[in-house]
Amino acid sequence: MNSLTVRVARWSARHPWRAIVGWLVFVALCLGAGSVVGINSAKTADYRVGEAGRAETLAAEARLERRSAEQVLISSRSGGALDQGTARAAAEDLTDRMRRLPEVAGVADPLLSGDRRTLMVEVTLKGEERDAKDKVDALLAQTAAVQKSHPGLLLEETGSPSVSKGVDRQRSDDLALSEAITLPVTLLTLLVVFGSVTMAGVPLLLALSSIAAAVGLSMVVSHVSPDAGVGTNVILMIGLAVGVDYTLFHLKREREERARSGGRLSSEALVELAAATSGRAVVVSGLAVVASTATLYLASDVIFSSLATGTIVVVLVAVASSLTALPALLVTLGRRAERRASRRAERGKPVRRVRGQGGGRMWDALLRPAARHPLATLCVSVVALLALVLPLAGLKITEMSRDTHSREIPAMQVYDRLNEAFPEQRVTHQVVVRADASRSGEVTAALREVARRAEADPLFTGASRIRTSADDRTGTLELKVPYLGNSEEAYDSLDRLRDDFLPATVGRISGAEYGVSGDVARYADYPAHQNGKLPLVLGALLLVTFAMTVYAFRSVVLGLLGVALNLLSAAAALGLLVLVFQGTWAEGLLGFESTGSIGSRVPLFLFVILFGLSMDYQVFVVSRIREAALAGVPTRQAVLDGIRSSASVVTSAAVVMTTVFASFVFLHIIEMKQIGFVLAAAVLIDAFVVRVMVLPAAMLLLGESTWWPSRAVRRALAAPEKTPSSRPAVDVR
Repeated sequence: MNSLTVRVARWSARHPWRAIVGWLVFVALCLGAGSVVGINSAKTADYRVGEAGRAETLAAEARLERRSAEQVLISSRSGGALDQGTARAAAEDLTDRMRRLPEVAGVADPLLSGDRRTLMVEVTLKGEERDAKDKVDALLAQTAAVQKSHPGLLLEETGSPSVSKGVDRQRSDDLALSEAITLPVTLLTLLVVFGSVTMAGVPLLLALSSIAAAVGLSMVVSHVSPDAGVGTNVILMIGLAVGVDYTLFHLKREREERARSGGRLSSEALVELAAATSGRAVVVSGLAVVASTATLYLASDVIFSSLATGTIVVVLVAVASSLTALPALLVTLGRRAERRASRRAERGKPVRRVRGQGGGRMWDALLRPAARHPLATLCVSVVALLALVLPLAGLKITEMSRDTHSREIPAMQVYDRLNEAFPEQRVTHQVVVRADASRSGEVTAALREVARRAEADPLFTGASRIRTSADDRTGTLELKVPYLGNSEEAYDSLDRLRDDFLPATVGRISGAEYGVSGDVARYADYPAHQNGKLPLVLGALLLVTFAMTVYAFRSVVLGLLGVALNLLSAAAALGLLVLVFQGTWAEGLLGFESTGSIGSRVPLFLFVILFGLSMDYQVFVVSRIREAALAGVPTRQAVLDGIRSSASVVTSAAVVMTTVFASFVFLHIIEMKQIGFVLAAAVLIDAFVVRVMVLPAAMLLLGESTWWPSRAVRRALAAPEKTPSSRPAVDVR
C-alpha cells in the first residue's frame, strides 16, 4: 500500500480541493500554452514517400514543382449552347481579377471543351501545396463577383484546394454529429451502471477535461512532431474512450469496496484500496497503450506520427486525471454520501446500500460453457474467429484518393463535371530528371523521346510540356492521362512510364536521377510504403505487447497468450471489415459507396490501437484473477471469480468504446468510416468473445502453468487455505 499510485491517490484524498483546483489549473495551462504557441502543421515535404516523394523533392529543389491550381468552369446557366462571346468576356474579367490577387501565381488562357459547351480558366496558386486551401476563399470571392456580373452564365470552381477545404468543413460537421451521438449514449450507459447522475457525470467530465488538456498539449508537442491535421480527431476518439474507461475502472472498484465494507471504512481508505488495485491496472494499461502506439513512429509517416502523438498525449493525460483528480472527487462525493447516510440514520430511516459489482445471472450463463467445457469452448470460439479471418485473403489496400470523397461537397460535384467536360485534364504525371548541367541536352532529348512514345500510347493524351531549371541540372515532363486517378488505366499508365519508357530513355543517361510524381504516383507509392513498414511495426508491436504483459503479471505464458489473443481479435475484426466494405451489400445500411478496397492506413492503425486498447481489458480482467490467486484461491476458481467480478465494468467499458468508435461510421469520409467500424467491431469481439470465451477457457486448460514463472502465485497457492472472507492480497510490485 505504499506504491506511487497509492501515494498520489492518498495525497489527493487528503487534500481533495487542492487536487481538484490543481487539475483545473493544469487543464487551463495546457490550453493556454497551446493557444500561445499555436499548432505546427506538417508541410508538403513531410508527406513525401517513395519514388513520388523523391521526384517531388528533386522538382522542388529546382523550383519546378507542380503548384496547386483551381479550375473555374463557365457554362450556360440554362444548360444549352454556350454563348462564346459572353463566356470569353466573363473569362477575361475573371482572369483580370485573379491576376491581381497576391495568392495567385498565374492564370492560364481559357480552354474550350470538346463539346464547346464549357470554358475553363485554370488559376495557379503560390506557396506550399498544403497551405493552398487557406488561400482559396479569395479566389472563390472573385468567382462569385464575376458570377454576379454575368447572371446568364454559370461559374463554378473546383480544384485540390477547394476540395480540401470542403473535406475539412465536412469533417468538422461530422465530428459535431459524432459528439452529439456519443455523449448522450455514454452518459446513458453510465447512468445504467451507477444509477446516479452525479456518479455518471464524473467519468464523462474527467474525460472531457482530459481531452481539453490533451488538445492544448498536442499543440505544444506539434513543434517537435508536426501535426498532419488528424491529431484533434484521434484525441477526441481515443480520449473519450480511454478517459471514461480509466475512470470507470477506478470508480467501480471504489464502489465495490464501499459496498463490501458496509460503512466500516472511510472514503480515504476506500480510495487508497481502489488505487492499489484498479489504479495500478489503469497505470499499466495506459503505459501499454502508449508503448503500443509508439510503434507507429516506426512507419516513418507524418500521418501515423501525428496519430501516435495525439493518442499518447491523451492517454497520459487520462491516466493522470484518474490518479489525481478522480481520488479527490471520490473523497468529496464519498464524504457527502456519508453525511447523508448519517442524517438518515439519525432520523431512523434505512441507509441506502451502495451498488456493488457482481457478475449477475447473464455473466454466469456466458461463463458456463468455458467453466464446464473449456476445450470445446476454446475450439469453437477460435474456429468462429478464424472464419471471420478468412476474408482477409481477398484484402485489397489502396490509398483513398480525391475520387473517393463524398459528392455532398460542392467542389466535388464541380470536379465530376470538370472530368466529364475535359477528360484530358483528369490526371497529370510529372517526370523529373536531374543530371549534370553538361548533360542538359541529353535530358531534354530523352524527355522528348518519352513524350513521343506517350503520344503513340492510348493510355496518354493531349499535349506534353517540358521545363528546364535555371541551372540546367533538372528537367521535367508533364503528361496527361484521360482516366480517373483511381482507375486501373491510370495505374497502368504509371507502370508504363516507370517500367518501360523511362528505363529506355533517361535511364541510359549516366549519373541521372529520375522519378515520376503526381497524384497517381502518390496513390501507388503510399500503400507500398506502408506495406514495407508493416513487418517492422507489427514485429515491434508484438514484442511490446509481450513485454508489457510479462511486466504486468510476471508470466511468460500470459505474455504469449496475450499476443495470440490480440492477433486473433485484430485479424477477425479486419476480416469483418473486408467482408463489409470491399463488397456492396452493406452500402445502403452504412451509407457508403464501396471502393472495392480498404484504406491504406486502416490495417496498421487497427493493429496498433487495438493492441493497446485490448490491454485495458486484459490488464483489468487478469489483474482480478491474479489478485485472487495471490490470496491463495485455486486457479480455476480465481479465473471464474475474477472474470465474473469484472464483468459489469468490462461490459460498460466496451459499450462506451463501441459507441465512440461506431459514431465514426456516420462520417462521410470513407477511411474514417472504416476505422470507426473496425475499431467498434474489434472492441465487441475482444470484450464479448475473447475475454469471456477464449481467455477463461485457455486459462482453465493451462491451470497453474498460466502463471509460469511467477513465484508469488505458486507460493500463495501452496500456502494454507484461507477462509472465504479473507480479502484478496494487494500486489503493487
